[in-house]
Amino acid sequence: MAETVDIHALAGAYALDAVDDLERAAFDRHLRECGACTVEVAELRETASWLTHAVAAPPPPRLRDAVLAEIGRTAQERPKRGAVGGGRSQRSRLLRWTVGAVAAAVLAVGVGVGTWTVAQNGVQQENARIDAVLAASDARLVSSEMAGGRVTLIVSPSRNAAVAVLDGLSDPGADKDYQLWMIGDTARGVGVIPGGTGRKYINGLAPSFGVTKEREGGADKPTEPLVGQIKL
Repeated sequence: MAETVDIHALAGAYALDAVDDLERAAFDRHLRECGACTVEVAELRETASWLTHAVAAPPPPRLRDAVLAEIGRTAQERPKRGAVGGGRSQRSRLLRWTVGAVAAAVLAVGVGVGTWTVAQNGVQQENARIDAVLAASDARLVSSEMAGGRVTLIVSPSRNAAVAVLDGLSDPGADKDYQLWMIGDTARGVGVIPGGTGRKYINGLAPSFGVTKEREGGADKPTEPLVGQIKL
């Protein structure tokens, strides 16, 4: 039986320039006729473009190389071409690959200026938890514009965990921090991020996620209106 590939499933790889020449040419032709894929590619490229605005200085070469190596390893794991009947399964695997590659880069940006090199055990443990969310088979990206920047969540229901990445939010003000909340019947504080750029591992999901400006160090419950909210 002839082998083929679901052309729609190449949108993520195409957006991240991880296709070969034949796939690129085929997808270029496909884009002229498929509005859905055109939108998907544009959205994925917009996600990648956020990465260039989060920090004022470029990362050290070693960090950049590590991020590119991670994306390269993920790209090598793209599923092989399969029979037509496996298109949906293949698309699911490709979308997981796309989430992993983009999320790896988003997380690299979320480190922020001045924290490129860290050796503390607590940070290493946090990074291990973040890696576990990133590697989860059900990891997905959700995001929203907030306070002049963007908040992205990498969510894994199977691990009941998420990673929040704040990118370029405006200064919260004197003696203020951004506080993160998981919101159900009540709001549960899940971390504080000084300034407008940073990342935080979150243990325990809820129906929605929100951000407020609170006094430095955070509060037991929200005392100011939500800056933004994302339904999970």
